[in-house]
Amino acid sequence: MDMTTVAQKGLVLLGCGKMGSAMLAGWLKGGLPAASVWVLDPHPSDWLKAQGVHINQGVPESPAIALIAVKPQMMGEALPSMQALGNRDTLFISVAAGTPISKFEEVLGAQTPIVRAMPNTPAAIARGITAIIGNTMTTEAHMTLSEALLRAVGQVVRLEAEGQMDAVTAVSGSGPAYVFHLIETLAAAGVKEGLSPELSMALAKATVGGAGALAEESEDSPAQLRINVTSPNGTTQAALEVLMDAEAGMPALLEKAVKAAADRSKELSRG
Repeated sequence: MDMTTVAQKGLVLLGCGKMGSAMLAGWLKGGLPAASVWVLDPHPSDWLKAQGVHINQGVPESPAIALIAVKPQMMGEALPSMQALGNRDTLFISVAAGTPISKFEEVLGAQTPIVRAMPNTPAAIARGITAIIGNTMTTEAHMTLSEALLRAVGQVVRLEAEGQMDAVTAVSGSGPAYVFHLIETLAAAGVKEGLSPELSMALAKATVGGAGALAEESEDSPAQLRINVTSPNGTTQAALEVLMDAEAGMPALLEKAVKAAADRSKELSRG
């Protein structure tokens, strides 16, 4: 199965909010015909209506892909509408946080190929990263196709076990919020040192965005990049002595934060 098969047999998108819209935009830009896409969404946006896809017009009898992108709290109501496609050839891909593969197998049938995926919000600008794991019914072809679809919104990595999804949620799923808060607090600290709020925010945004891009593109590790910018007894070293403090600095704080998010992810998955 490849993208040509998807174009021929059709793709069903259940839910087209921010994440669903970002993926759909990527697929259409990549050449997937609008006529090959069926969207089920109770509140279609004006943007969606303008794309030429089928909206709330049922689904094909045997689509290649059914992608579940509804909010977790809407899953119980929305998923049964897909039941007729279970235990057949249709590959299900879920980007709904906190819903384990077992829940999909319970509703759709144990013979259904299912890939669970965890994207993150930079998907909106095609700079996301998505982790995927398949159930026992997924083949290598299913996994490759899932990667191809999800690359429309950024990078894709495979997990070794579904249990790793809680850690992924805590690092990359929730992680953008940690970075946004870093920008907020860095800008606020600059204001305390005498900068205007506008100037300090511009500096903080550009610094965090640029450093992130450099970390991704450089052959050096983030640790080496940190060392490169840290002159002995200089300004950066003075700041890092605070940030890298074993008890009160970022290592302990982020460890606690990521653990809290992972623990909450486990609770939500248990329902």
